[in-house]
Amino acid sequence: MTSSSVKNDALDELLEFHWMMDMIQNVDVGIVVFDRDLQVKVWNGFMEAHSGILPTDIKNQPISTYFPEIKAPWLKQKVKPVFELRTRSFITWEQRPYLFKFRNYRPITSSAPYMYQNVVFSPLVSVMGTVDNVCMMIYDMTDAASSKKQLLELQVKEFESSQS
Repeated sequence: MTSSSVKNDALDELLEFHWMMDMIQNVDVGIVVFDRDLQVKVWNGFMEAHSGILPTDIKNQPISTYFPEIKAPWLKQKVKPVFELRTRSFITWEQRPYLFKFRNYRPITSSAPYMYQNVVFSPLVSVMGTVDNVCMMIYDMTDAASSKKQLLELQVKEFESSQS
């Protein structure tokens, strides 16, 4: 392998890393990485846009500093199997309408005051083979939740009118 091909490979890897980081910042999904102490390591553009909190402000701070409604003991219990068993953990909007109380940014198409969310906690395995961090992905489920609620309301009305 020549010196120039090694440089080209290194440059290609750097360019790939750059666009991957850009993708994480711009994807329409909240991405938060935190450690065992629930200290935030990554806070992407989605989270910044919906919370108004800059990544530089929340980095290395416990999530509960900015979101006291997310109780640390509850969250630690929720992610315990993620750290220990290297398995994913989930929260659906049907179980808990939201984890982060973000305003619904589509008030015209949806009557929900807050963003309904599905949340996925995934283990991040280090190069040493340990899980030291968890990636939390927050999906906006407001449109799906609103549609499902409207459908259920219509079904109830239809049932009630058929019973009269």
